[in-house]
Amino acid sequence: MKESDTTIDPDLTIDYKNIYYPPGGILIWIIIILELITFGVALLAMVVLSRSESGLFHEMGAKLNTLLGSLNTVVLLTSGLFMAKSLHFFREGYFQKSKFYLQLTLFSGSVFIIIKAIEYHQKIVDGNVLGSNTFMNFYWLLTGFHLIHVLVGLVLLTTFHGNISKRPEKIQITDLEATASFWHMCDLIWLVLFPVLYLLF
Repeated sequence: MKESDTTIDPDLTIDYKNIYYPPGGILIWIIIILELITFGVALLAMVVLSRSESGLFHEMGAKLNTLLGSLNTVVLLTSGLFMAKSLHFFREGYFQKSKFYLQLTLFSGSVFIIIKAIEYHQKIVDGNVLGSNTFMNFYWLLTGFHLIHVLVGLVLLTTFHGNISKRPEKIQITDLEATASFWHMCDLIWLVLFPVLYLLF
């Protein structure tokens, strides 16, 4: 019999056959689907408009820092792996391990923001700001909206980190699952944004 960090509250037990499951409950998945549709429509509009300004889109796309974009892709995907590990260990009752991987998730998310801030600074210095042209409008709006999602995710994860440190038995597993699902949504959105913005044009 394995040893856990602490005893799991019976209330944390989830009936995985419940029709209201997926992980985190149906509400978070409705939100995720709506967010994905929003980004999808925006990207589709970008691709359609690029046909009338193909030269501009090619020129501006070439100015994006693919190295930083690629690095951020690796960082965010790694954070998703850490988040999955944290949730796994929490379900198993290993709260200290869950906390450790949650810290790694927070660190990775923070690195993503720092790298994005460096890229934003480069764009501002070069004069490629919001309002410069159609491509940059899409770039700033799409990446900025995604960055807001990452920041919201970090706030939620920070809250759970504090609760795991103080009273893990009070945490509802569905709440942590919902936050993990939201974080994975940020990963998924970036996996779509990166190739369209940095590679397509």
